Amino acid sequence: MSTQPVGKAGRAPEQTFEEARYLKRLIENATPVRVKMEDGEEVVGTIEYYDQSFIRLTRAGEPNLFIFKHDIKYLQEEA
Repeated sequence: MSTQPVGKAGRAPEQTFEEARYLKRLIENATPVRVKMEDGEEVVGTIEYYDQSFIRLTRAGEPNLFIFKHDIKYLQEEA
């Protein structure tokens, strides 16, 4: 039996796992991404690894980076 009032939507789930699914797809396809940082800096590369706190961005001809997720404003796939 539901305890929710009629017509009210339930609470959103704490974790949907969509972030992990998306990052896994980017890694499997070696999709180039542009990462915009909270401070405005942008870096381009492919995501090689991720965990709960950071991503590892592999870059051609430049040092690879470990980027904390809380420092990322957004990331977008490069065409």
